[in-house]
Amino acid sequence: MLPAIVVHGGAWDIPDSELEPHLAGCRRALAVGWEALSSGATALDAVEAAVRVMEDDPAFDAGVGSVLNRDGLVELDAAIMDGTTLRSGAVAAVRGIRNPIALARRVLESEAVLLVGHGAERFADEVGIERCSDEELIVPRERLRWEALRRQTLYRTPDAFQRPPGEVAGQRGLVWGGSDRETMCTPSLHPTIRTHHPGDTVGAVALDRYGNLAAATSTGGVPFKRPGRVGDSPLIGAGLYADTLVGGCSSTGWGESIIKVLLAKTAIDLLSAGYAPADAACAAIERLEQRVNGLGGVILLDPSGRVGFAFNTPRMAYAYRTADGEVVTGV
Repeated sequence: MLPAIVVHGGAWDIPDSELEPHLAGCRRALAVGWEALSSGATALDAVEAAVRVMEDDPAFDAGVGSVLNRDGLVELDAAIMDGTTLRSGAVAAVRGIRNPIALARRVLESEAVLLVGHGAERFADEVGIERCSDEELIVPRERLRWEALRRQTLYRTPDAFQRPPGEVAGQRGLVWGGSDRETMCTPSLHPTIRTHHPGDTVGAVALDRYGNLAAATSTGGVPFKRPGRVGDSPLIGAGLYADTLVGGCSSTGWGESIIKVLLAKTAIDLLSAGYAPADAACAAIERLEQRVNGLGGVILLDPSGRVGFAFNTPRMAYAYRTADGEVVTGV
């Protein structure tokens, strides 16, 4: 079943008022990625193109529209991985880059794997990636969010997802499915972590007509994060992984928990063990929750073009299309 592509727009408690912008943004990203695949582009080109659409869309916490750190600035992370060669490129804590996924792609084509901060920005100048001002990445919604969080001493703690004293945790279940099946498991309570601020990461996984798989991620991180904080998104095995022999995965959610269980590689290893994509996604998120009390989501593709996804946050925006041509979207 070739080609196929799946995208996500972040796993968190997306407000009702932001649902349609998230779904519309996922559909646009999916359409651009699908057009690339249909035109003969590689999976690597397709995931880069799809993620660029979401970086340019202010609805998402990536590129324009990203959350602000404690200094009121946007710091961005991104990564991309080629499942055929296992080459990858990533950037972290970069400023003034409108499309960090494009910069990550140039890192993949270099001798490096991960560049951070000023070094990544200097590399952008060397390879001709256009820079922008901090203000061009900041939208009014996130400026207001930053001002509100700055007034709350709670968000001066290391964990921006900590539950305030006395707050009742929301109920949610593990939602999973894909091109094979879709269901909702028994709801459970998450007693310590809040989810009603943007979860880091947008992402895409694609399979091209040549049988290549690739994955990509991009993020502004978590609101009011410490300057220099890096989550799972640019870390191979945590935020993403692609192996053309097994499958591709992009993760999203609470980065500190995702890193601990190497969520993307965990999902890929489950595919390797014989799980169907939907089952592998579900099992990976169950491990995230049971092992480290984590919150997040994953999207998966296997070499046959089968899609899987799962999340234990209240919502995760996603969209996918396989060789049968049907576009599926959801939260």
